[in-house]
Amino acid sequence: MVKHQPLQQVYEKQLCLSFLTGIYGCRWKRYQRSHDDSSKWECAWFIILCSTFSLLLFWAYFWLEAHNDYNQFNWLLYNRSGEWKDGTVPILATTAVGFSYITFLMILALCHISLGQQLNLYWIHKVGVLAALITTVSGVVSIDDVWGDEWDIILISLQVYISSCLRFSIGLFGRCLCVNKVIQLLSSCVVIQSTGPFLHIGALAAVTALGWLVAEHVVRAERTKFHMIVLLVYLSVLLALYMAPLAISSPCIMDKNSLKSRPDVIGRRGAPMLAPENTLMSFNKALQQGVSSLEADVTVSLDGVPFLMRDHTLKRTTDIAKVFPDRQHEDASLFNWTEIRSLNAGQWFLESDPFWTVGSLSGRDRNRIRNLTVCSLVEMLRLAARANRSALLFLRRPPPEHPHYKTWIMDTLWAVQRSGISQKRVTWTPDTDRGRVRGLQQTSLEKLSVEELRHRGISSLTLRYSQASKKDIQDFLANNMSVTVYPVNEPWLYSVLWCSGVSSVSSDTPQVLRKVPYPIWLMSPDKYCLVWITSDLVSIAIVIGIFIFQKWRMSGMQNYNPEQIMLSAVARRPSRDVNIMKEKLIFSEVSNGVTSTDEHLYPENGYDIGQYK
Repeated sequence: MVKHQPLQQVYEKQLCLSFLTGIYGCRWKRYQRSHDDSSKWECAWFIILCSTFSLLLFWAYFWLEAHNDYNQFNWLLYNRSGEWKDGTVPILATTAVGFSYITFLMILALCHISLGQQLNLYWIHKVGVLAALITTVSGVVSIDDVWGDEWDIILISLQVYISSCLRFSIGLFGRCLCVNKVIQLLSSCVVIQSTGPFLHIGALAAVTALGWLVAEHVVRAERTKFHMIVLLVYLSVLLALYMAPLAISSPCIMDKNSLKSRPDVIGRRGAPMLAPENTLMSFNKALQQGVSSLEADVTVSLDGVPFLMRDHTLKRTTDIAKVFPDRQHEDASLFNWTEIRSLNAGQWFLESDPFWTVGSLSGRDRNRIRNLTVCSLVEMLRLAARANRSALLFLRRPPPEHPHYKTWIMDTLWAVQRSGISQKRVTWTPDTDRGRVRGLQQTSLEKLSVEELRHRGISSLTLRYSQASKKDIQDFLANNMSVTVYPVNEPWLYSVLWCSGVSSVSSDTPQVLRKVPYPIWLMSPDKYCLVWITSDLVSIAIVIGIFIFQKWRMSGMQNYNPEQIMLSAVARRPSRDVNIMKEKLIFSEVSNGVTSTDEHLYPENGYDIGQYK
């Protein structure tokens, strides 16, 4: 009678593999792992994981670039809720946590695929992935409703970052042999890395690296339609990346000789990061940063005094809740100048810290801020006149019940005359009664045709950065129309507008733009084409090499036989391919009925195959 002995096999410790399968699928024991193909259900969860990662990557990139307009976003939330709060903090915190978590799961999933392990996402992670996906989709829908025009920042930034990564690459390609130039290159890298990722070349490198996993699955002998679909999708994405620069036209791709002079910087409500907006101290801070002009929001009081206030009410920027608690929701223009002047216009800045800059202020500045009052238009214009600077006025007409509803323009003109500033230094924005203010500089907040602008006697435009394309700017400049763009708070946006040829920009951060003496990104079209083609050729060579190597590697793995596996086990030199073939051979023999006559193939002590199952 033949006595069956348990089939045994040697297993080396695989702590890294145990960690990967344990964290991803809660499979900490060896017998729980498998090299079988993943089920369709688990493949579907992997697709959901990839989709969530892509959406979160887009969401995180959007908020990275939207840093230019955080204050605008908070102001929109304030107008909707009536309460001032920094709405970007919870969004950035949840985005950072969710993106880190989903990225970690993606890395684990790719490691599973690379090691040939079956995908089996633990149910807790599935709940987390769905929560991240639903939260991100809800965020995208909400932002599209509240702040839909901000999506334009992504298209603008893509143009710039293509240029930045190409400038970095051409510098590395052409200067690596010069020691003194390497130092300059490294210093420029710091500037580029602090402003954004190298999107095009970074994406090309990532997709090229994924070729290792795609090739490993496609070159197998048992190829299926699914493998062919994966290969087709991969090659399509790769081809799209190769040709992507054709669809991008960056203003920063130009000859240095064509670069125009540095755009003037206008202090938007002064320097609101250094002092409360629309206050005399804020305008003084802006002048200290070398601005060419001061921008202010003008409202007319109940007794006809033009004063500076951005909001419709005094609730956010004054202590009206303490002084006039029953009137804090009234229109700011329905207060007389004596009542307005009695309010504190600085304490709110210290308490709310809207730009997270209060901690960097000196004790002297904080004491001055505590005693600030609302600024009148005359005070601001007199300050501009003494400093030999210009003024850009955004006027708000009072409500119909206001006693100066029909005379608000004359009240403003009278304040301009009283200030002593030259009328040529004052720019008028409202499109109302322009014939009565012919002595002032005229600008339009609407992008009109050149013929219409000339008909209205307007010589300049003040546009949001998303409305001012390079072609539009060049057309207006060719017709002697200056263009001012707002809001421009980030150096990268200031650089691309500089390359576009704008005359001036309106900024909340004049102290930041002051430190940008030259565009961060600038390269010639010839260098652009050189690096683009070089990157594509290198990527193509690497992908072809990966597929050839994986084909050779898989063909060598298929040539293993039982004798080779036995010799490898005895020699104690296991490899991943041999271990996989061992397990496949064992399971195959067990399913066919292995007897004690085969025991001599696996003489070492080890785990029982019954335990392995």
